[in-house]
Amino acid sequence: MLAPTATRPHYAPGVPAEIDVPGIPLSRLLDEAARRWPTRIALEFLGAELTYAQVAEAVSRAAGMLEEAGVRRGDPVALVLPNCPQHVIAFYAVLRLGAVVAEHNPLAPAAELQAQLSGHGARVVIAWEKTLGQVVPGGDLRGRKVFAVDLTAALPWSSRLLLKLPLAAAREKRDALRGPVPAGVLSWDRAVAQASPLPAHYAEADPSDLAALLHTGGTTGTPKAVALSHRNLVANALQGIAWVTGLKEGGETILAVLPFFHAFGLTLCLTFAVRLGATQVILPKFDVDLVLAAMKRHPVTFFPGVPPMFDRLAEAAEARKADLRSIRFSISGAMALDRGIAERWERATGGLIVEGYGMTECSPVVMGNPLSAARRPGTLGLPFPSTEYKVVDPEHPETEVPPGQVGELIVRGPQVFQGYYGQPEETAKVMLPGGWLRTGDLVHVDDGFVVLSDRIKEMIISGGFKVFPSQVEEAVRTMPEVKDVAVVGVPEQGKESVVAVLVLAAGVQRVALDRVRAWAAQHVSPYAVPRQIAFVKELPRSMLGKVLRRVVREQLLHAPAPRVVEQPPAA
Repeated sequence: MLAPTATRPHYAPGVPAEIDVPGIPLSRLLDEAARRWPTRIALEFLGAELTYAQVAEAVSRAAGMLEEAGVRRGDPVALVLPNCPQHVIAFYAVLRLGAVVAEHNPLAPAAELQAQLSGHGARVVIAWEKTLGQVVPGGDLRGRKVFAVDLTAALPWSSRLLLKLPLAAAREKRDALRGPVPAGVLSWDRAVAQASPLPAHYAEADPSDLAALLHTGGTTGTPKAVALSHRNLVANALQGIAWVTGLKEGGETILAVLPFFHAFGLTLCLTFAVRLGATQVILPKFDVDLVLAAMKRHPVTFFPGVPPMFDRLAEAAEARKADLRSIRFSISGAMALDRGIAERWERATGGLIVEGYGMTECSPVVMGNPLSAARRPGTLGLPFPSTEYKVVDPEHPETEVPPGQVGELIVRGPQVFQGYYGQPEETAKVMLPGGWLRTGDLVHVDDGFVVLSDRIKEMIISGGFKVFPSQVEEAVRTMPEVKDVAVVGVPEQGKESVVAVLVLAAGVQRVALDRVRAWAAQHVSPYAVPRQIAFVKELPRSMLGKVLRRVVREQLLHAPAPRVVEQPPAA
């Protein structure tokens, strides 16, 4: 076992091996921020600003309204919202009541959303107007009390006025932000404005109580709700702040563009940022123009994101001569950070960018690269303070593998979840004695740094040999003809065949299988060289931009035409 003290020599100066996790509910983070920095801008949304005192007051009113609506301690309350000030206020209002925030993707299809709502049984739903078709299909409230959020209500007065003009452009923008509200659905914004405030600490939760439910495929691929306690989320916020030693309390500005309903965005924005007393520049989606405009209003100092965001923003800043040098620290997650993107970003900002690693079941961050010259791009990094890990035999997880060998990563720490909500059998599949969580990721350790090999379920067995898709993808992606690639295994005569699914670079009309195989053979073992190739215009991705290999494989298996070709079909 490698405990935090064993890797401390690689930590950035000032990062502790252990942290103290105070026994407080998550709602205290906002209460304390409002006490310490009442006049500081807490939220900025497309030009509209709210101070910490104003946010705290809105949370008190929202909590009072939800209490009047029947929400009690321990009740799940569903949020189906994009990033917006109302999302932050609803999140903390639910926590103020000792209730449980159930986060949902506002772009999820109706069937998926209804299954999730039924899974936790929330009787109160707070949803963006544009999602009401999925939340109340056919206008059927299904016994739930539903509040509709109007995004335009959070805009500056001048912007709201412009949206009312009888112009095509104004109508188009209004239609993108608003949607029809079925009968029986209540206005969240009006109800909060008219509510009586609820005192702080009215129905405070215990640290061990459930705070949030986040929906994920989990480590076993079956959709489920991850149950995170107040202690889990408080711990991960404090672990993150301890990791980035150069942050200034009450002095940072964070770009809040990661989806709040996702664990990465929830922790880095809804909790980490609030504990830090930071100004959050909130965007409902990632858009280069919106980011650059926001940077002029409030120069960002800390940017949590995913590699495609950094790549596109650095490219745009270079082309437009935009200044990004206020950004001192950036954290990249969800997928591997290409060394070239990291170097380009650091040239554009003059700051540091490092990778973090985690999973929803860990609130979500478990490891990170040190924010120092010791960082090693391409690795998962080092365990966060108060976090332990082992590398074990996937078939016998009680047995550690020899140093340097590939095995499954298991972790333990205060951020590790309570289990899958209402699914003890699924929880038992990933939790080991002693509080250890099976991550499902294959890794090895190089001089104390953890290096990812691949997901256990995505590993390909070719001719009896183990093939790690990420290694093959890394090799093929360096081809000048290739813009992107996903490598999967598909059945072929009783075994698995390595297939590279390619997105060709602009202007490239064709590439032959022999060319791909010869290129890959320079970088990977012969058994890992793709036996077949296929072509797509784009790869399916998650909300955070991560390629979904499982979907790629399913598309190949169910394609009506031959899935593998020597060269792409004529355009």
